[in-house]
Amino acid sequence: MFNKLRLLTPGPTPIPEDVRLALARDMIHHRKADFKRVMERIQPGLQHLFGTREQVLPLSCSGTGAMYAAVTNLFAPGEKVVVVEGGKFGERWREIAQAHGLRVVSLVQEPGEAVTAAAVGEALAMHADARAVLVQASETSMGVLHPVRELGALTNGSNTLLVVDGISAVGISPCPMDQWHIDCLLTGSQKGLMLPPGLALLSLSARAWDKVRDVKPANFYFNLLAERDKNLEHQTLFTSPVNLLQGLAAGLDLFRTQGLESVYRKQWALTKMTRAGVRSLGLDLLAKTHFTWGLTSIKLGPGIDGGAILKTAADSYGVVMAGGQGDLKKSVIRVGHMGHVDWSDVLAGLHALKMGLTQAGGYSAARSYLEDALRAYEEALEGGYPGVEA
Repeated sequence: MFNKLRLLTPGPTPIPEDVRLALARDMIHHRKADFKRVMERIQPGLQHLFGTREQVLPLSCSGTGAMYAAVTNLFAPGEKVVVVEGGKFGERWREIAQAHGLRVVSLVQEPGEAVTAAAVGEALAMHADARAVLVQASETSMGVLHPVRELGALTNGSNTLLVVDGISAVGISPCPMDQWHIDCLLTGSQKGLMLPPGLALLSLSARAWDKVRDVKPANFYFNLLAERDKNLEHQTLFTSPVNLLQGLAAGLDLFRTQGLESVYRKQWALTKMTRAGVRSLGLDLLAKTHFTWGLTSIKLGPGIDGGAILKTAADSYGVVMAGGQGDLKKSVIRVGHMGHVDWSDVLAGLHALKMGLTQAGGYSAARSYLEDALRAYEEALEGGYPGVEA
């Protein structure tokens, strides 16, 4: 039996105690001075986290709502965009763009493969009228990290905007908006920010704001120009998720105290640790090279039911992990190790994975998988993290 539930999913993620306490504070009114002080307090921390001088706008919605807000404010129906479809969430970019009446050029990637800057460059050369590239920084359905910095170098100085879903990247792996020439960066609250779901954050570059003004948004709820005006007054356009924003303030304090360098170093080490443990178990990794930080996607052998493994891990060992998505639902297991997760959580996850495998198919693993994982963790902490995509 277990006495601690460990949440190792792609999100929601565990919540630090300081954040939980902030979430439990008394309710305050979203149009009064107390709330304005919270909004004023969080803006510098958000700008530091996003790596931008621009405003970062809190939106009362999921991350998908921020994706929708970006598309409907930046582009007019009939305009063309290039979408990187590296998995389920790349497909979501396409679906949102099509629902808005955009013409979509899709760059479909094989499972576990990242797009290349060369492929995007070829697409833009063939479609010179494309107004944007829409991409995930971290495609968590596959565990893939796309080369956002290279894409920013490609689109910088052109008429093409770079719109990045950083829902599983911000606060987990480096994604500095201004330095990497990202025109729109967005995220959700329930992953690297270590909050419950329900809050999204979005920031636009100066030239992206120019595009928004040209489009003249007709979206009543997600009106980013009006939202920006309210943000300058330390408010939000509509009713705010007050407690989530108080929790965000506490979470940003943790980022400031720990330092982003330490956060990235830990996330990288946990990623290397998980991948080493999985390999020692004799399993294949879905993303071989350009792998995301904060999540590891594992390929299962023929006849192995991922659903049965997940059930054993949760019911017998208190470790909650996730299956694949779409066609990969039962053939892939995704282990989250982002946010408020530490090395002991990962060790418990690897052990639960091993026991689930054993019960699902008589699987026999290397006895050294925990030692191999810890060795990789310690080496990664000592060696530091890469400043670019892995």
